[in-house]
Amino acid sequence: MKKRYSVLMALNGLDIGGAETHVVELSKELARLGYRVVVASNGGVYERELLSSGIKHYKVPMNKRNFTSMLRSYFKLKKIIKKEKIDIVHAHARIPGFLCGLLRKNMKFTFVSTAHWVFDTHGWLKYLTNWGQKTVAVSDDIKDYLIENYDVNEKDIYVTINGIDTDKFSPEQDCSGLMHEFGLEENENRLVYVSRMDEDRAYAASILINIAEKLNNEIPNLRIIIAGGGNVFDSLKAKADDINKKLGRKCIIMTGARTDINKIVACANVFVGVSRAALEAMAAEKPVILAGNEGYIGLFDKSRLDLAMENNFCCRGCEMPDEKTLCSDIVYCFNSLSGEERNDLGKYGRKVIFKYYSVNKMAQDCIEAYTAAMAVKREKRYKVLMSGYYGFDNSGDDAILISIYSNIMKSGRNIDVTVFANKPEQTAKKYGVKVIYRYNVFKVASAIMKCDLLISGGGSLLQDRTSTRSLLYYLSIIKMAKIFRKKVMLYANGIGPVEKERNRSLVKKVVNKADLITLREENSLAELRKIGVANKNAIVTADPVFSMDCISEDEAKKAFELSGIPLDKPIIGVSVRNWKNIERFLKDMAGLCDRLYDELGRNIVFIPMQMPSDTTVSENVRKMMKNKSYILSEACSPREIMGTIGLMETVISMRLHTLIFAANRSVPMLGFIYDPKIEYYLSLFNMPSGGDTKNYDMEKAFENVKNLIDNRQNYCDNLKRVSEIMKKRSEDNVRYLIKLLDR
Repeated sequence: MKKRYSVLMALNGLDIGGAETHVVELSKELARLGYRVVVASNGGVYERELLSSGIKHYKVPMNKRNFTSMLRSYFKLKKIIKKEKIDIVHAHARIPGFLCGLLRKNMKFTFVSTAHWVFDTHGWLKYLTNWGQKTVAVSDDIKDYLIENYDVNEKDIYVTINGIDTDKFSPEQDCSGLMHEFGLEENENRLVYVSRMDEDRAYAASILINIAEKLNNEIPNLRIIIAGGGNVFDSLKAKADDINKKLGRKCIIMTGARTDINKIVACANVFVGVSRAALEAMAAEKPVILAGNEGYIGLFDKSRLDLAMENNFCCRGCEMPDEKTLCSDIVYCFNSLSGEERNDLGKYGRKVIFKYYSVNKMAQDCIEAYTAAMAVKREKRYKVLMSGYYGFDNSGDDAILISIYSNIMKSGRNIDVTVFANKPEQTAKKYGVKVIYRYNVFKVASAIMKCDLLISGGGSLLQDRTSTRSLLYYLSIIKMAKIFRKKVMLYANGIGPVEKERNRSLVKKVVNKADLITLREENSLAELRKIGVANKNAIVTADPVFSMDCISEDEAKKAFELSGIPLDKPIIGVSVRNWKNIERFLKDMAGLCDRLYDELGRNIVFIPMQMPSDTTVSENVRKMMKNKSYILSEACSPREIMGTIGLMETVISMRLHTLIFAANRSVPMLGFIYDPKIEYYLSLFNMPSGGDTKNYDMEKAFENVKNLIDNRQNYCDNLKRVSEIMKKRSEDNVRYLIKLLDR
């Protein structure tokens, strides 16, 4: 490390708790690795340990949410950062994160946070949080929580562990002094519990006290040692004292806040607790019963490793502990397990710690986040908006969204992407993107004002065949961006048809001001030129969906199973849509499907791309058929649809993106033309046409499908070659986008 970086750890306090111990151990390990570490908090029992390790501590009242304390903390932190010449600020709780986020606006330090637990996100509380340039999550479920509740970009989250000092927490630890202090005897059965005694952390401690009398009756010479202080300590101690008085002996020992947790754990025969305390007990080779405020896993062994690691040994999402279950497991540990069996459980726990939970691993994870955040500091952060036909339950357009977003993320550049969509909550949840409701004028305008670049596309946004209103919407978004002097890129657009003269004039006026235009086919460039768009920055690339990946073959089979579709026969996929004067066409399509079933022995599976309209049209065709057919579930995502098409023998389609999905999976296709774009792509793929929806020959269509099946391999080879070319062209779109941002 060329420079000895200065790191400020900011947290609420330093009393007993998993996050607090995490920070202490992390600070000591970073100091050992050469970082200069300073800690700011409201103080507590761990101050002395930090000071003895040469780590400076500043008292800052970040443990209170009131305005006065937060204001005092703000100015104290500002003074510390200046005085200590801090390079990296690492926040470990909501208030420190919020305050450090405010300070960073005027102080150019690197800012990282760690999410140790989940917060209440109701109302204004959600906005009292700043996760920094990079975020460290102590478990995968907290990572998911950050993405879902705070829209934190997945690439900005680093998952770490609660690193344990295995020298400090070990079976060799001498606890004789503590045994003497509390009057403990060698032949006792000792149960130890460690946690903060706060209302939101002490549920299992309360249960232990409630069942103490019953445990005392069933387990000989039992001592229950409960370590930790907090806002419910006094009430719990009063309850414990009453039970001790009733039993006529000190069965329950309430230690209060302690820093010698390693010695307390060392005197245990069995440990109860969660999170870091449980990991420390495992390092000390103690059998552990996982029970806490967020759930119950029970006696930890090999069978429970995956479940425990999923939630960082916090039991989040598991059933809540109850008196009967906890009592039963404790009695089982002491009365049914032999000493050797308990030792084996303890040894397995320590092996888990060495393999997955070392302090050095925790520190290296944080250093990785620091390094990435410092790189972000040097690199400009861009804000990009995406405007398109998103959030309308159209699998083709949602596939465009997925493809553009995925390619931007793969670029490795520091780009925040926000999408204008019709169903913001649904779109955000399905695709993990930041979303603004496309018809919220004020939020849309505000986002455009703050962005660096607007993407319009892809798809056929600039056309008036479906409606003029839609065309005007997309043109107005582009126009607004240019009013605010923002860069605009038409991303892999399909242009036209634009039939009304006034609309053609508007397209010409607005599109000529775009900074960059990429088009998905030559026909669209020709259409732009006919309209009068003379913009020289127009390039033909390819539809973004050519670069979209899909689910695996096994997952595709599962999707068929969930839709009730058998795989006993080869499958022909059929994709139809609603269009003008299409009734006779659909009736003939039903006849074609029946012939394919009867004469060729193929199962027919309908592929709805736009919900619910395609589902309705598909069901109408199915009702007109004599034979049984199937329909793919509406719940299938674009990637799932593409994956299932990969298992089909051939596809018959009116929908463009069904054809592109098929091309991606090298599945031969027959297209029916309702729009010039279908004809263009059939020609590009060298695939047969069934004619347009007004002028078609179903007999010829049947022969074409039969030919596709008979000569399938030749068609597949051709599609593979063409789709590989188109994939490379589709990836050019994002390369042009990056150049435009950097210009």
